[in-house]
Amino acid sequence: MADLTITLLAGGVGGAKAAEGLAASQYASATSIIGNIADDDEFHGLWVSPDIDTLIYSLGDQIDRVQGWGRKNETHQVLKELNALGQNTWMTLGDLDLATHIYRTSQKAKGVSASDVTTALAKRHGVRVPILLPTNDVVQTRVKTPAGWLSFQDFFVREHCQPEVLDTEYKGASDAVATPEALAQITHSDIIVIAPSNPIVSIGAILAVPEIQQAIESSGAYVIAVSPLIGGKTIKGPADKMLESAGKSIDSNGIYACYASFLNALVIDTVDQEEAIELEQKGLDVLVTPTLMKTTEEKSDLLSSVVQFALSQRHLKQGARRAS
Repeated sequence: MADLTITLLAGGVGGAKAAEGLAASQYASATSIIGNIADDDEFHGLWVSPDIDTLIYSLGDQIDRVQGWGRKNETHQVLKELNALGQNTWMTLGDLDLATHIYRTSQKAKGVSASDVTTALAKRHGVRVPILLPTNDVVQTRVKTPAGWLSFQDFFVREHCQPEVLDTEYKGASDAVATPEALAQITHSDIIVIAPSNPIVSIGAILAVPEIQQAIESSGAYVIAVSPLIGGKTIKGPADKMLESAGKSIDSNGIYACYASFLNALVIDTVDQEEAIELEQKGLDVLVTPTLMKTTEEKSDLLSSVVQFALSQRHLKQGARRAS
């Protein structure tokens, strides 16, 4: 796979599952991941990067697979003591997890870039697939509700995604600078895979960083997205609420609408196969296959199928161009 370059855009649990699928496949050595940093926030004076840590813990086989985030075999003595001291502890941070946040915060204070911190943490956990950041600047997703604007963690964790979503924004995105590593990775990509992540607050936050979406659009890569919806419902998270707030339908067409300017193909579950015809009429290539990923084998099988489909369609289009 030395002559193949694959980029995965990933956020949340769906992104981590897709990353594991590629890492367990024959395409591992060809893959790099660009992860979402807009869920980042500060807790107890520590800088926490939930999506990046979920990627690292998942790929390093350190993830708590029951809850889908945090470290396995975790304890919570520090959190219990903070609670006894009257501190807000709704953001569950385990003792092992806290070591990650202490390290990240101390390195940040020394002026070490977030990218370098991520690389060091990934190395510590034996992660071999490169994890790149879209920017080293602070970008934070905020959610507008009837009660006002909330940070994403306030909305997602503290409020359990219950408030009505009126709008979303990516605070700091307009002033952020894309990392050279992310731009170079996108530019040289043959295939860009968009994980079954929330298209608004996970992938949308990555695309909000200036130059990232433009780089995708001009890359010449074959871009294929895996829908996070099955039967109009999300497996986990508030993607349905976010799509509705953005004025998009809660189905495959709504996912397509989020990526319409650069998407070549969409992967949808067999439950939604009736939606394939309309998508194909829009000019999309469509792969209909089971998309629910629970086991490592299911993750690897799905992502292998995604890449193989993208390669075959890309080859067909290149052949058609040469013939014309």
